[in-house]
Amino acid sequence: MHHVIIGAGPAGVIAAETLRKADGASRVTIVGDEPEPPYSRMAIPYLLADDIDEAGTYLRKQDSHYEDCGINVVRDRVKRVDRATKTLVLAGDRTLSYDRLLVASGSHPAVPPVPGIDLPGVHACWTMEDARHILRLAQKGAPVLLIGAGFIGCIILEALVRRGVSLSVVEMENRMVSRMLDETAGGHLGRWCRSKGIAVHTSARVEAIERGSGSNLVARLDSGVTVEAALVIRATGVAPNVDFLEGTGVEIGNGVRVDRHLRSTDSDIYAAGDVAEGRDFSTGGYSVHAIQPTAADHARVAALNMAGRNVVHQGSVNMNVLDTVGLVSCSFGLWMGVDGGTSAVLDAPDRYRYVNLQFEDDVLVGASTLGHTESVGILRGLIQSRLRLGKWADRLREDPTRIGEAYVARRQTVGANAYAFSLGPVTH
Repeated sequence: MHHVIIGAGPAGVIAAETLRKADGASRVTIVGDEPEPPYSRMAIPYLLADDIDEAGTYLRKQDSHYEDCGINVVRDRVKRVDRATKTLVLAGDRTLSYDRLLVASGSHPAVPPVPGIDLPGVHACWTMEDARHILRLAQKGAPVLLIGAGFIGCIILEALVRRGVSLSVVEMENRMVSRMLDETAGGHLGRWCRSKGIAVHTSARVEAIERGSGSNLVARLDSGVTVEAALVIRATGVAPNVDFLEGTGVEIGNGVRVDRHLRSTDSDIYAAGDVAEGRDFSTGGYSVHAIQPTAADHARVAALNMAGRNVVHQGSVNMNVLDTVGLVSCSFGLWMGVDGGTSAVLDAPDRYRYVNLQFEDDVLVGASTLGHTESVGILRGLIQSRLRLGKWADRLREDPTRIGEAYVARRQTVGANAYAFSLGPVTH
């Protein structure tokens, strides 16, 4: 049996290691299209902040790790998958056969249709090569423009601030991180960033990027404002890497559509991580949750099923934790609420503190917070356990900060072993 994995990120590496343990007699090959050893994109901001060097982004620290584990790493790009012959056609005009295939190819940055977006000095922040360009241009005091203030954009923002650049941010939505915070909380986050000297332009679009004075660029906004920058970083969303599946008949939605075994519509092709559109724990529908915990869960479940086990994935929980210049924001589950549901809100704008709990009957189904980190693990656990809160739901509607008391009281009521879920820290 030959297991082949397309993608050398966290999902690909975890899947490969899981396969070696679960199916030791089979061959395992990872195909990655970048020259570096398998690394984590989520570590790039730490590289930009000078917390680590390039080697610090590598997923495994020993040079011989993959060889020692019996994992073959091929550096090449997959051009096409031939389902009929179970063969990958690679860019180097070679082929690679498989018995079972895992698509863990991740995603790539979307390019907005802006004139000048391809000028020198405009970069994504996605690959190690991108990071090298940013490190060269993002010198202390240099004017830098960041296009996009979503989750990825705000992670990049944190690293840029730590580099000491003069930062401007343009976001087309009316608030920052609109996919994890409502208008109130997102507004507070924008005020917080402005208080730290960041020029934040919300409800704004870049209409064009032009050459300015010297080597600088000038971005023209639809508001009439112009922003000069030595470096422009685009963080305007991503799209799944699925081009090589064109013509295969494998079902593609927002990613590769997979069942609860992480299997595609081809029984020998699986998918995991950012490229997989799997079951959403909260809605029961299909979603892409592009976060590292989901990638790791997908990888383990997919690998075990590829090895012949019967492991069911329970669905991914929408969750995000973000530190933006010292202000931590979080969202879990159906943070925007459900039809017919109720909510509890605490808002202290002068202290940049916000808590929003969303209920369906007496069950906590979603939550978002700003500047409130005390009960993050409990919020996640209550949502994943679907614990009925009883009278504590009413108490939380009156005071949402009592979430810790509610957990302890209900856990004692239902028994210590009835809801065994992890309350450890959430990592990305």
